[in-house]
Amino acid sequence: MSPNPTDTHSCCAPARTTPVAQASPVPLTNTGPSAPAPEAVSALLLQPGGSFRMGNDDDAAIPGDGEGPVREVTLAPFRISATAVTVAEFAAFVDATGYRTEAERFGWSYVFAGFLPGPLRKQSPRPEATPWWCAVRGAFWNAPEGPGGSTADRRDHPAVHISWNDAVAYCGWAGVRLPTEAEWEYAARGGLDGRRYPWGDELAPDGEFRLNIWRGRFPTRNTAEDGYRSTAPVTAFPPNGHGLYNTCGNVWEWCADWWHTAHDARPHTDPTGPATGSAKVMRGGSHMCHDSYCYRYRVAARTSNPPDTGAGNLGFRVAADA
Repeated sequence: MSPNPTDTHSCCAPARTTPVAQASPVPLTNTGPSAPAPEAVSALLLQPGGSFRMGNDDDAAIPGDGEGPVREVTLAPFRISATAVTVAEFAAFVDATGYRTEAERFGWSYVFAGFLPGPLRKQSPRPEATPWWCAVRGAFWNAPEGPGGSTADRRDHPAVHISWNDAVAYCGWAGVRLPTEAEWEYAARGGLDGRRYPWGDELAPDGEFRLNIWRGRFPTRNTAEDGYRSTAPVTAFPPNGHGLYNTCGNVWEWCADWWHTAHDARPHTDPTGPATGSAKVMRGGSHMCHDSYCYRYRVAARTSNPPDTGAGNLGFRVAADA
C-alpha cells in the first residue's frame, strides 16, 4: 500500500488509513516450538498487586482522553519487564522466526521530519494536520529513519515502528503478553499514589532530568538537554520504585486493552477494557512529547491508535502472569 497519510487519530503517531481488517499480522515462517534466545526477553519484575488509585482528575488531564475519574483498581500479582523491548531483543525474535513487521509489509512507516535528509523529507507524504510526520518508504524497526538507516549503534534502544499486532506476535513467541492498561499504570507509578510522574510531581527535581522528551520549541527546535534528540537507551534514566525504566518519555508503549473513555468511579478488579474496539491503548508518551503539544508524558496520560499503526516513537514492553 502506498503512503496516504490523512488520518491524525493520535497526536503522536498518525493512524494508517488502511482498515485494520486488511492488516492482519504476517504469519511466522517458523511456527514450530522454539525457545527464546537468552537475550530475547527483558527481565520480568514481580509486581505484588493490590489496590491503587488509577487515573487523574487534576488540571493536567487532557479533555477527551478519559484519564478520569480517579478510581480504585485492585490487581492480582503479575510480572512486567523492567524496560521496553530493545532492538536486540526484537532482532532475536526476527532471526528465530523470519517475522516481517507490518511496516515492512506496508512498505513504509512514519518518521519525524527533522530526522530525515532534505531529499527524503521532500518526497515523503505528510499528514495535513501533523506535518512534522513523514510517511517514509523503507522505514522499519531496523532502519528507523528509512533507507540507508541502521540500528547498529542502538541495540539497547527500544525497538520502534512496531504495531500492536507486531508486539502481540513477539509476545506469542517469547511466552509473554502485553500488560493491561491498569497493570501498566500500577507498575509505572512505582508505588507513588496520585503523582504526576514516576518520581513525584516536579518534572526536573533539583534540575535533574528524569526522562527523554522534547526540550525547546516543538516542532522546530529540540535542545536535547536531556541528552537525546531521538530515542534513548532503555535504561538511560534511573528506575522508578518498582524497578521500571522510562515509563514516561522515550517511546509510547502498547497495552492490551481496546481504547475507551467511558470510565466510572466505581472500584474495579483486574480490568481489561472493552471486548472489542477499533484502537488500542498506548501509554507513557515519547521523546517527541512537549507540553505545548502533547502533555502525555505522565503516568495517568493515555492515547490510542489502530493495531496496525507504527511510527518512530512507538514500541512496547511485556508482561506475564505471576
